[in-house]
Amino acid sequence: MTKEINQNKEMSIFEHLEELRQRIFSAFIMFTIITTICFRYMKNISYLLQQPAVGIKFLQLAPGEYFFTSIKVAIYTGFLISSPFTIYQIALFILPGLTRKESNFVIPTLLSSIILFFTGILFAYTILVPAALNFLISYGNDIVEPIWSFEQYFNFILLLLFSTGIAFQIPIIQIILGVFNIFSSEQMASYWKYITFISTIIAAILTPSTDPITQIIMSLAILSLYTSGIFILKTLNK
Repeated sequence: MTKEINQNKEMSIFEHLEELRQRIFSAFIMFTIITTICFRYMKNISYLLQQPAVGIKFLQLAPGEYFFTSIKVAIYTGFLISSPFTIYQIALFILPGLTRKESNFVIPTLLSSIILFFTGILFAYTILVPAALNFLISYGNDIVEPIWSFEQYFNFILLLLFSTGIAFQIPIIQIILGVFNIFSSEQMASYWKYITFISTIIAAILTPSTDPITQIIMSLAILSLYTSGIFILKTLNK
């Protein structure tokens, strides 16, 4: 369906491209502003990310390690915080070209995806990260003193946060597959044995640590999300 502006005037391909350019530019400006603010308050962000590592001393193992790591963390944080605005700009671009039925499906799906992503990050920060660090710190602490690289620690934290946020998109994927009649809720429920095995593999891939506690927690979270997706599809009679 051709996208329309408020006066119901059809837009040419060049007007579409111009609108797309403006929305990409707006998203980039928001990302740049938020990233700059994050870099300005990097000490506060670093302190927040260090909270799960109780009793750990961090070292700067190379010249400028803290500076370059700060830039990396600021970019990731800026991307994370500005992502809802970016998705909003994308939605404003595509929604006029959708039917009312399609819009009623896309809007709740996008909102749910954003909520689940940030829920996954919160879950990782409050449960997964402390569990992983407690295991890694306690294992062999009577032999070696836990002194970690500042950069490697934040790589570990950021990878775990983002991978968990992505893993929490499982119900969204299920809903899309169910709505388009690719898989029904009954079919998904019948695959529970395979999903249990696959969830273990996914947990091992997504968690940067090799400790079993973190992988078990992640695996249980994936199974819970998969089950919730089945229940949602059942309520939708899919």
